[in-house]
Amino acid sequence: MYDSTRSWTIFHLIFAAPCLYVLARWLAPLTLPLWVKAAVAIAFLCASQFHYWSRLSSGSVFAPEFPRPVVILFNWAFGALLLLALIQLFLDAATLVVSLVHLRIVGLPDAARYAAAGSAALLAAVGVANAIRVPPIRDIEVTIAGLPPHFSGYRLLQLTDLHISRLFPERWARAVVARANASDVDLIVVTGDFIDGSVEMRRSDVAPLADLRAPDGVIAVPGNHEYFFDYAAWIDHLTGLGIRMLLNAHITLKRADEALVIAGVTDPSAASAGQPPPDLRAALAGAPTDAPVILLDHQPRAARTAAAAGVALQLSGHTHGGMIAGLGRAFEAPNGGYVSGRYSVGDMTLYVSNGSGLWPGFALRLGRPSEMTRITLRPAARP
Repeated sequence: MYDSTRSWTIFHLIFAAPCLYVLARWLAPLTLPLWVKAAVAIAFLCASQFHYWSRLSSGSVFAPEFPRPVVILFNWAFGALLLLALIQLFLDAATLVVSLVHLRIVGLPDAARYAAAGSAALLAAVGVANAIRVPPIRDIEVTIAGLPPHFSGYRLLQLTDLHISRLFPERWARAVVARANASDVDLIVVTGDFIDGSVEMRRSDVAPLADLRAPDGVIAVPGNHEYFFDYAAWIDHLTGLGIRMLLNAHITLKRADEALVIAGVTDPSAASAGQPPPDLRAALAGAPTDAPVILLDHQPRAARTAAAAGVALQLSGHTHGGMIAGLGRAFEAPNGGYVSGRYSVGDMTLYVSNGSGLWPGFALRLGRPSEMTRITLRPAARP
């Protein structure tokens, strides 16, 4: 199981910073009895250390092993705290501007602070509700140059970032499988981050994935979270559920004498876990050169490399779409500039799904809805 004491200490301190800001700029100026302020401060500090409590519960911040209602409550409280810090920062900036304009100190009334807290709490509740719902199907069409006629209208369903966990348990997974099986597609693909937790923790929760059905089967690649636990055990277990894992490998789909290649690569996190890193050349070795290639790559950041290798369509996840509208720019740099939706990368189409689930350590969605993506392939119009 992946962990680093120093790294996670820094991680916990980072998430304590918004809490300290809220205590200093929101709570301290309120006209409340000291004992009330002390109680609120303790509650805020407890919420800010959600990930520390998760580590105590399971040994990893990625798998809070509390009852689902407690995980939901923690996500709401943690999200509300971060949103309140952002709102308070905006209010402080606004009052500073007004003070400078009027050349006098302008205070913020208690009513404004209570309104800020109420707004943060409401937004967090909406965000958590959006995050934990069963994702709807989102339909897109992708045109591919040279798509063989027999594959015109071919349909894939992309699932990604399921993060099956105490927050997304067996009941949720079963509902996702039922919706996926009813989507009437030719192939189901999963672009990584199946789980949060060990095989023993998640055995019953992932069991519904064995019921995924499509005429051309279910194929997948690992995401970074598979490497945070026992990677080899998870690959064996997922394979045992009937999911074909493409680990720097490909399959060739045939319709009459026509072909379509589906390739998959491992995740960049592999090297840190002593596993084979992504290798697109190995994934495409032996593939028919005249067949279009669809690449499954959990992270979108290497899309330019894939485009240069002649890939027609890359399907990725990992970013969760930025989770909150307006925060996408914070996700661009580590992901090659790709966060949510469709991109043209040279002659290749890249589609980055918002994800079907979310990491249970920060499960909020505001303006970036979850999805199962049904992709219909069409031949590109001839010039």
